[in-house]
Amino acid sequence: MAAGTAPNIRDVAELAGVSHQTVSRVINDHPSIQPQTRARVEAAIKTLGYRPNSAARSLARMRTGRIGAIVDSPEHFGPMNTLRGVEVASRRAGYFLSSVSVNDDSVDAINQSLEFLLDQNVEGLCLIAPRLPLLEVIRRRGLQIPSVVIATDTAHLVDDNGLQASVDQELGTRMMVDYLLELGHTRIAHLSGPHDWGDARSRRATFEATLAAHGLTPAAIVEGDWSPDSGFAAGPGLIEGTGATAVFSANDQMALGLVHYLSEVGLRVPDDVSVVGFDNTPESAHMIPPLTTVRQNFEKLGEMAIGSLLARIKGARVERETLRTQPSLVVRSSAGPRPATQRSL
Repeated sequence: MAAGTAPNIRDVAELAGVSHQTVSRVINDHPSIQPQTRARVEAAIKTLGYRPNSAARSLARMRTGRIGAIVDSPEHFGPMNTLRGVEVASRRAGYFLSSVSVNDDSVDAINQSLEFLLDQNVEGLCLIAPRLPLLEVIRRRGLQIPSVVIATDTAHLVDDNGLQASVDQELGTRMMVDYLLELGHTRIAHLSGPHDWGDARSRRATFEATLAAHGLTPAAIVEGDWSPDSGFAAGPGLIEGTGATAVFSANDQMALGLVHYLSEVGLRVPDDVSVVGFDNTPESAHMIPPLTTVRQNFEKLGEMAIGSLLARIKGARVERETLRTQPSLVVRSSAGPRPATQRSL
């Protein structure tokens, strides 16, 4: 091997005393290699610092070792952190992750994103927090590769044998509403997420069902768009004339905007109105007051989704599997007992 040049497969073969075909078989995990031969080749690879060509290995195995991900609206906390969890899980499993994002609901934009991934011969596809337009396009395409819907609690799966992985939205919502009920609140309003998000619909439906189970109805329901600005704008509809003593926000960012609104109109949190959120964003612990919220384990979600997807890629028959991680309640100081006397606007 010439000085200053990277070692190649023939250098490894020479040092190990085998043919370069044998080295190739070791690299590609061929079962016919004797243990002592494999050990010599692996030792030579380590000594020389040889790095196998990943493209050549993929060709030899008829695999690319690559998973694709389409992320809907990645600017939001949930999709962004789900992508991170999927990326970590893919890397641990020895796969590369190629991702594209979509913010445009048009069929052309979604198809372009999909074609970008298919051109890379991805072995499987992750749909992260997809809204209905993306799911409909994928379903109509009739993909020939395994797919998994991640972080959206919805029955709209990709195909008849679709895989789905999500945080248990119903459980997280029930835990939060039950907590407010235990504090004595009976007039609870809901700041919901956009209706075209599966998780937003699930949180709203569970919120209403949980109250109904206790003979209660929502003090008010106002739809936001996940942003702090929409939380601020929703304030009057949630508070003015509703008698609400607590508000369950479908995410922490909207809760932040709502707390700002309450401060502007002279209402104190939680003395006058309790406010709770969902997601446990990093800044939620530093709001004034710190926000009571629901934590979603995105790393665990990624592990489950990728594990199930890889099982399908490797030939396992996984029929309409739905995987769920359990959320946890994070109690801080933004929620307190129902006030003895209510201040109204």
